[in-house]
Amino acid sequence: MRDTRESRLLLVLLVAIAFALITVDIRGGENSPLDHARQAAASAFGPVENGVASAVNPIGNAIGAVRDSSGRHSRIAELERENAALKAKLGSDDRTRGRVAELDKMLRTAGAGQYGIKGAEVVAIGAAQGFSWTVTIDAGSDDGIARDMTVLNGDGLVGRVTTVSASTSTILLANDPDFTVGTRMEKSAELGFATGQGDRPLRVQLLNGKAKVRKGDRMVTFGSRADRPFVPGVPVGEVVRVDPSNGDLTRTIQVRPFVGFTKLDVVGVVVQPPRKDPRDAVLPPAPKAEPTPTVTVTVGPDGETVSPSESAGPSDGATPEDGGPPADGGPTPPAGAATPAAGRATAVASPTRS
Repeated sequence: MRDTRESRLLLVLLVAIAFALITVDIRGGENSPLDHARQAAASAFGPVENGVASAVNPIGNAIGAVRDSSGRHSRIAELERENAALKAKLGSDDRTRGRVAELDKMLRTAGAGQYGIKGAEVVAIGAAQGFSWTVTIDAGSDDGIARDMTVLNGDGLVGRVTTVSASTSTILLANDPDFTVGTRMEKSAELGFATGQGDRPLRVQLLNGKAKVRKGDRMVTFGSRADRPFVPGVPVGEVVRVDPSNGDLTRTIQVRPFVGFTKLDVVGVVVQPPRKDPRDAVLPPAPKAEPTPTVTVTVGPDGETVSPSESAGPSDGATPEDGGPPADGGPTPPAGAATPAAGRATAVASPTRS
């Protein structure tokens, strides 16, 4: 349509009629004269509107989903990050509690031996398949660490420092085949040398080939000159096997180390040795041995075994062996006469330590 005077007049007329109808409809309220016209228009155009909406709504929804998808993905990613952070926090709390317990145990060990230590964390391990049992800690020369210092944890001897950089250090573990430390047995003070054997027990050679050693005996470090590389009194391990001496000048025993070398986390480097040898003070209390019950076996003259109840005397403690009256109330044998118990042998198993 061209923009002419007639078209502009028509537009103005239509707008005026629209305002007039709106005014009449508002003033009429519920009894508006236009209700019938409105209902007729709704009946005529309602189905058309529904049809058009059914055809257009899926397209609109798809466009809206594409427009909002980036926001939903961002929210999902945010929730996933929050979930991962919560899981990490829960895991770190458990790990923190475990590390606090390890640190507390190590501090008690250091206190018992009067060792001045520098705490550190194991941050890397060496290649065990290359026959080298080493770990790296996050403390170095900047922290006062030097070569040939003793390394321990709450259980006992871990190893010694071999190389040092400004912020890290390498520790040769006590189970490495190249590791050797002087040892001293608990109580007996027998001296020896312990050598690592990888994942097997330590091999200890005692200088005294006739030393009395048994399973369960424990040992500590003997100490080095000027306390380098080893300070005295650090728990080493427990005897698990005693090899036959065969008349040798030395005696070989197998010792299970107190430290678990495959699960190291927090360790302490001894930067200040004790003023005096703590001897066995750092060792934990020895487990109490449970005695074996005593068993008495009585053998009669005919070779039959008599139970203790059968051979028990009267209630006053007198028995035929003591010269008292027989348990069955029979006559007392004359003096000097042999009694039935004279030919009996008694075997007693004494309590033994487990």
